[in-house]
Amino acid sequence: MVFKNKKLSLLVLSSVLFLSSGSFFNAPAQAASASHVVISEVYGGGGNSGSSYKNDYIELYNPTSSSVSLSGWSVQYASSTGSFSNITNLTGSIGPHEYYLVKQASGGGGTADLPAADAAGNINLSASSGKVALAKVTSSVSGSSNANVVDFIGYGSANDYEGAPSGTVSATKSAERKNDSGGTADGQGNGWDTNNNSSDIVVTSSLDPQSSTSSSGGTGSDTGTVPSGMDDDNMGMGNPSSATASTSNSADYLMTKSQYDLSYNNSKHIPNWVSWHLDSADEGSTARQDTFREDTSLPAGWYQVQETEFSGSGFDRGHMCPSADRTASVTDNSATFLMTNMIPQAPKNNQITWANLENYSRSLADAGNELYIISGGYGTGGTGSNGYKTTVGNGVAVPAKTWKVIVVLPKGTNDVSRVSTSTRVIAVVMPNDQTASSKPWSSYRVSVDSIEAMTGYNFLSAVPASVQNAIEASVDSGPAS
Repeated sequence: MVFKNKKLSLLVLSSVLFLSSGSFFNAPAQAASASHVVISEVYGGGGNSGSSYKNDYIELYNPTSSSVSLSGWSVQYASSTGSFSNITNLTGSIGPHEYYLVKQASGGGGTADLPAADAAGNINLSASSGKVALAKVTSSVSGSSNANVVDFIGYGSANDYEGAPSGTVSATKSAERKNDSGGTADGQGNGWDTNNNSSDIVVTSSLDPQSSTSSSGGTGSDTGTVPSGMDDDNMGMGNPSSATASTSNSADYLMTKSQYDLSYNNSKHIPNWVSWHLDSADEGSTARQDTFREDTSLPAGWYQVQETEFSGSGFDRGHMCPSADRTASVTDNSATFLMTNMIPQAPKNNQITWANLENYSRSLADAGNELYIISGGYGTGGTGSNGYKTTVGNGVAVPAKTWKVIVVLPKGTNDVSRVSTSTRVIAVVMPNDQTASSKPWSSYRVSVDSIEAMTGYNFLSAVPASVQNAIEASVDSGPAS
């Protein structure tokens, strides 16, 4: 994203604040290019009954273009009316447009482990109200006005805060900073800072703990592309359309979530593609949530498809990343019911042939493999139980075909480097109509090259070209059950 005029005004504003206050850290920039590390997310429900994660956490984000050393820094916690006596010292550094995750105590319960943390402490954060300070010292600070405080969040009924406190959190909700544009769209960093917790921080059930090994956030002046090739990353095999998290790229808008990544087409109101990683750890005992709903993280002014828009159309709300691929936690499963993860899918495609391939994919994961999967729709017009349609609801496009690419690897590390010319890659194209169930999913197998020719995408771009060329040219002939 490029906001040249805004960035210039921010630089001028930052200079004025610096000169007038004499304190760099007490005068953060007012928008996208904040000039210091910020507290980007606070979660205090870890391990509580019904909680999403097993541990509390404090997440930091660096919205600047330079690495920042955290040596001699700390994160500090106090109860809503208490003093800062709970301190976790930090080490290392935080790279430009990167996150830093501080793992804290657990209540003993919870459903999901945090990603690998950059630092760890034993602070028990409140799941409702409290105060968190990021300080450039390891000794206790007095509060938000302390000269050593770099950033500060007071949430719930806290008696200290920047401007006004943010909302009350819970076992399933965190306090998360708005993105670099002041909105809530994913993949654009979390660096918004106007010195007012109430307006800068949102309470959200879309928990998203990120560390230095996670995909980086928005970079202000770059394309906003999330790096690929990272182990277990949902887009680890590459970004097939070079989607970017820029609102000017509304036909190929990158959205990154903990559960999957996607390219969204704002004119068609459906994803171009959805990409995710699957292994047995993603499957648990969580029941199907059926929480179909609009995706409020879309950029301001973009239409949000409503959960009822497919009703009576003869088409299913067809998951791209399946509900059953994300049953490790309520949060994970619920995220699959966002309408940005749906395309209008013919019932006998979705419920039979497509579902059988989904079931087979999970059987591969249960057998000790990890899968990198990407799927989407292509073309215009499909035939559901009520006949042929090109759109449903408020202009939601109906694709003519559904396609999927699946890379299968034995569970391990250094995933991209382990992809070889003998790696199994399953690719399918199915008609989005009621005839799809007349044949098993295996009858729809094609080469990856053929899907690339159809869509114009470049799949498996993180894989070396020589390997990529070999595995994309062949059609899978492996077992189908």
